[in-house]
Amino acid sequence: MRSHNEAKPNIIGGEWISSLQAVENFNPSDLSDVVGLYSTGDAAAVDAAVAAARSALPGWVLATPQQRFNILDKAAAEILAREEELGRLLSREEGKTLPEGRGEVVRAGMVFKYMAGEALRNPGDVLPSVRPGIKVEVTREPVGVIGIITPWNFPIAIPAWKIAPALAYGNAVVFKPAELVPGCAWELVDILHRAGLPAGVLNLVMGVGRIVGQAILDHRDIDAVSFTGSAGVGRAVVATVAARGAKVQAEMGGKNPFVVLDDADLDVAVEAVANGSFFSTGQRCTASSRIIVTDGIHDRFLAALKTRISRLNVGHALRPETEIGPVVDKRQFEQDLNYIEIARNEGGILETGGELLKRDTQGFFLQPALFSATTNDMRINREEVFGPVAAVIRVKHYDEALQVASDTEFGLSAGIATTSIKHAEHFKRHARSGMVMVNVPTAGVDYHVPFGGIRGSSYGPREQGAYAKEFYTNVKTAYSM
Repeated sequence: MRSHNEAKPNIIGGEWISSLQAVENFNPSDLSDVVGLYSTGDAAAVDAAVAAARSALPGWVLATPQQRFNILDKAAAEILAREEELGRLLSREEGKTLPEGRGEVVRAGMVFKYMAGEALRNPGDVLPSVRPGIKVEVTREPVGVIGIITPWNFPIAIPAWKIAPALAYGNAVVFKPAELVPGCAWELVDILHRAGLPAGVLNLVMGVGRIVGQAILDHRDIDAVSFTGSAGVGRAVVATVAARGAKVQAEMGGKNPFVVLDDADLDVAVEAVANGSFFSTGQRCTASSRIIVTDGIHDRFLAALKTRISRLNVGHALRPETEIGPVVDKRQFEQDLNYIEIARNEGGILETGGELLKRDTQGFFLQPALFSATTNDMRINREEVFGPVAAVIRVKHYDEALQVASDTEFGLSAGIATTSIKHAEHFKRHARSGMVMVNVPTAGVDYHVPFGGIRGSSYGPREQGAYAKEFYTNVKTAYSM
């Protein structure tokens, strides 16, 4: 952390607020490439941002649905128009391949398009009372000032799917992005302000979680907090925010199973697992890291998957031949290597990968790792690695596969490869997860449908689509004669 007068400033109350300290944002594909300098905030900056949001809130609550639509739609149009530029920025600061970076930008733009429409689609109900002559109205109102804390693995999509509904339903926002990826967050907030968002409705405070994030969690004038991050931090977020009576929503990762049955189409199964486990460098909360395979197809599937993984091109995120980019930073890279060693020590067989790769730039390049001969009680199958590491668990039949799939503290996404309608329908009904995928990867969801899990993966209402209103609005019931 160092001072720099050219650092991108925080945005508080519509003003550009520089700080005495700034952080360098490095490219994990090339550590000599500094993406930019970004100001860091502190608790005082959070106080100022909350005060600005509280001051701007009454006017934004009274804004018409058309006004909100116009601003969100204009922002969406700019995001989509800048797909290449923003996608390149995203890939530089996070390490996704350029096609993935561009795809995420498009998703963010479409989230804003969808939520612009939701500003116009906020219906209520008028009901007759059980008492004669009385009318009952049920309406939705904005919650108030929302604290939004986002992770590094989706630098523009996750901020979009939290900020867009918050604004569409009339809330004001204090936003803290992950300190590893401030670039996309800054551009997103700048786009919204230039789209006409009133000063103070959206405030950006960059900085470290233990300072800026904690100040948001503790602040008595923040009415609700939406958080995405690790399970350990998420549990602390829920406890802190709920203890002061505020609304809280937390997405906290997964240890997602993908079941491969004897009757599966082998090519479909291999491609779904390769994509779900290793694309985006495995740095997705929906990644399939437990591959549960029945006896009859196990050996053929393992051989085919091993071949597919060994041919994946790992390299600089911006190069066209690259299929898997770098791990996001040194800390995450060391965590991945640590879990690979843990799996070895537990008796897992490393079928392929797991090595540091040398490229012509200095970066955190890891060959995707696949383990076999693992059991569901091993740490490699209990704890979220959050990297390009997956383990195969051999089972006898479907019933055992379903039992193993559900034997986890998490419950975000679960997948199955099968040509059996009977097993597909049974799995959709009985898999203990918030999302179920049949013959498609566990990672990859649409912007217009709900996202979220159960048990240790999620707390609070779902994100995305029309279901976002459950968190970003409060229900009011009014009686009149």
